[in-house]
Amino acid sequence: MAVIIAGAGIGGLSLALSLHQVGIPCRIYEAVPSLRPLGVGINIQPHAVRELSELGLLEDLDAVGVRTREVAYLSSHGKLIWSEPRGVLAGYRWPQVSVHRGELQMLLYRAVVERLGEEAIVLGQAVIDWENHAEAISVSVASDGDPARTETVDGELLICADGIHSSARARLYPDEGPPRWGGTIMWRGTTRGPRYMSGATMAMAGCKARKFVCYPITEQGEECLVNWIADVGFPSDYAWNRESWNRQGALDDFLPRFADWHFDWLDIPEIITGADAVYEYPMVDRDPVAQWTFGRMTLLGDSAHAMYPIGSNGASQAILDARVLTRELLAHRATPAALQAYEDERRPATAKIVLANRGDGPDKVLDIVEAKAPEGFDHIHDVLSQHELESIAGGYKQLAGMDVDGLNKRHSIVNV
Repeated sequence: MAVIIAGAGIGGLSLALSLHQVGIPCRIYEAVPSLRPLGVGINIQPHAVRELSELGLLEDLDAVGVRTREVAYLSSHGKLIWSEPRGVLAGYRWPQVSVHRGELQMLLYRAVVERLGEEAIVLGQAVIDWENHAEAISVSVASDGDPARTETVDGELLICADGIHSSARARLYPDEGPPRWGGTIMWRGTTRGPRYMSGATMAMAGCKARKFVCYPITEQGEECLVNWIADVGFPSDYAWNRESWNRQGALDDFLPRFADWHFDWLDIPEIITGADAVYEYPMVDRDPVAQWTFGRMTLLGDSAHAMYPIGSNGASQAILDARVLTRELLAHRATPAALQAYEDERRPATAKIVLANRGDGPDKVLDIVEAKAPEGFDHIHDVLSQHELESIAGGYKQLAGMDVDGLNKRHSIVNV
């Protein structure tokens, strides 16, 4: 029998590769009939890039992404608040990589097919139910989501990595309802444009009520493909739309809020209007829950800890989930004890990040500056001291497991 994985997203695919690395058989059941490179840009932090590197994927990752050199926080007037190097330039042994989410997913998918074989991923079949037994778990999978076309497969464990709209989580927590909206709508797109700042800078300007984030995800000569996100805050009674990977957005809904953001480092209106397409997403997450593991099944990735895209940690934490779970399966074999040991480490750690991201994570420096100097400033140290700036940046790194010394010195999660 094999470990059954629900969902072929970043978390599920990373888990399959990790299990294969240590000789544990597995099979993924994915609801969609075909995988396509959907989504927009994401960042993979050094602690997760380390794990992909130890899976032998760093060269492939470099081929589809950009090594982020710097993060910069800027005011609503485009003035620099704080910047710091990222990845190897910050002293990590591994880079931070900005990449299109869909390209990363397809990279992982190709690796699974190459290493585990095409039979390791069953497309068009969704996990809809399961039943725990003493030595196994029986899992019901439906073809094309049709409950009338259901079959049962047996495995040793079920790992549900089926995303923020997880049907497994809904079965466990039927009263939870839809994801929690925090009052922000994001419009996202990609635009071919000039390199700016360091040439590979992740820039964040504005504040929670009106923020613009951008970073390159491919490079070509003097140009790059800029992934950008325009955030706008709305009243709590605003009728937000359920998020998806392909909801078309309208420029008139948000461009006027950024119409005068013609900064010397980048012309924001020009970048926005230069996009081939714009997509709209409500910024949503889910409350941390008290339990992920139920017998021989557990949750992983967004199904366990969906978080706001602040601090660039969602995909990274899913990859870390996969690695920690693999380590515990090596230590405890394919047993409920392994799932519980995984949960005991990962659930409290990710819950802290979910809640920190609700407080804007490291981006809260933008809100502090906006509140203290809404008309701008001549020098940032007139608003915040160097110590205050460093404390905000350093505190989040510690929380997310991203401190340089800690990551560089710790042993590998999975020893092979």
